Parts: sequence; C-alpha cells; structure tokens
Amino acid sequence: MPLLVVGSVALDSVETPSTCRDNVLGGSAVYFSYAASYFSSVRLVGVVGEDWPEAHTELLRKRGIDTAGLQVVPGGETFRWKGKYLPNMNNRETLEVHLNVFETFDPQLPADFCRCPLLFLANGSPTVQMRVLDQCGGAELKVADTMDLWISTQRDGLLELLKRIDGLVMNDSEAKLLTDDENLVRAGHKIRELGPRFVVIKKGEHGAMFFSEHETYVLPAFPTENVVDPTGAGDSFAGGMMGYLAEKGNFKP
Repeated sequence: MPLLVVGSVALDSVETPSTCRDNVLGGSAVYFSYAASYFSSVRLVGVVGEDWPEAHTELLRKRGIDTAGLQVVPGGETFRWKGKYLPNMNNRETLEVHLNVFETFDPQLPADFCRCPLLFLANGSPTVQMRVLDQCGGAELKVADTMDLWISTQRDGLLELLKRIDGLVMNDSEAKLLTDDENLVRAGHKIRELGPRFVVIKKGEHGAMFFSEHETYVLPAFPTENVVDPTGAGDSFAGGMMGYLAEKGNFKP
C-alpha cells in the first residue's frame, strides 16, 4: 500500500561528542522515507535548491523511493540546519537554521500522489501541512509530526490541524509544551481530546507511549550501547511505524 510523506529535505552539519560532520543528508522527510521504504513503497514530496547533490536523490531512488515530488528551485539554496548534541545525546543545541527554499515551500502534489491511502505530514509549518491535507482528501490514514517551534509560533494553526488528522507523533518535551502539563499520561489524553484519534509520544532512549480513547501502551526502545548520531531518530521511528501500517494494510484509523 503506497505511503506519501511531505516534509523537509535538508543538508545538516552535526557536532556530537565524538565527531563533526558538515553538509550531510538530512531532513524529516528523508529520514522518514528511508525507514518506511523497508516496509512499503514511499512517495516523497519536498523542496531543495540547486546546491542539492544529485547523489542524495539517487540514494533515495535506490531504496525505491519515488522522488517525482522533489522540487528543485532554480538559483535557490537547500534548507540547512547546524546543531550540537550534548554528552547525554538526548539534548541538543541548534546553532544555525537557514530555511532557504523551505521558507516559501508550497507543495503541489502529482495527481497519483494525492491518491495515496496513507499520508504522513513530517515536521513543518501547520499552514503548509494543511495545504497538503486539502490535496489529499481521500487519504484513509492521516498522521502528522510537529515541533516546539510551531507550538510556540503557530499554535492556532496547529490546533486547527489537529482537528483534521487521525494521529499525531511528537516527543515528550513537545507534548508537555503543548498541554502545559508535566504528566505525560495526562498530556497524551489532552492532545487526543484536541482532535487526533491517537497520539504517540516519543521518549528517546526510554521508548514511546501510545494513546487512544480506550487504550494506552508503553513500549521500550531497543537498547544500544553506542549512540553515534541521533539526528532523525524520531523521523525514522515514525517512518518505521507508518511503513509497517502500509505494509499490513489493516489499520483502523
């Protein structure tokens, strides 16, 4: 069952306690689609500039990801993020953000993309996410991600978005910020009452929590001793989750 993802495609510069890497492949839609491609066919929509290496697009195509929706803006520069992870690898500092072509991103979906039964709105402006929803009225399962930036600067738009989606994925600090509640169980149900039928709260190395009207699950994370770079971990988690649902095709939104 085909799966559509719309979100950021980026070039990242990442500093961890052990190494530094510049201009590496990044972006929420990239991490999501790569993980989801192990389970289902994926169609990606995003925007890049002329500085985007064609080798990155080829990498995605080799995974079977349909990149027909990847727009290249002539003369534009790709979205860039620079960040530094603290020794605990859970907390990070954003050092630089250059939205570039992503700032004016207005996704126009190919006709066959609009017919995908599963839609994931990767991290991005709620305004842009709702434009995508307007084009995908037939999607059977609509799930979104968000972040603290949009909670703080576009709360009204985000609240409107929540009324139009089936599920929301976010991390624990974002859930607390959105609900002004430090208790994740209460926060999860408060978010669900804002519109989504289910909510998944990511807790990094401590796993994730699932909330629906009648069910609450707590799932552990796979234990690992050597964390090299956690960039995109949450997007990859969402990709695996949605990819699995697309593969099975028996979800009930």
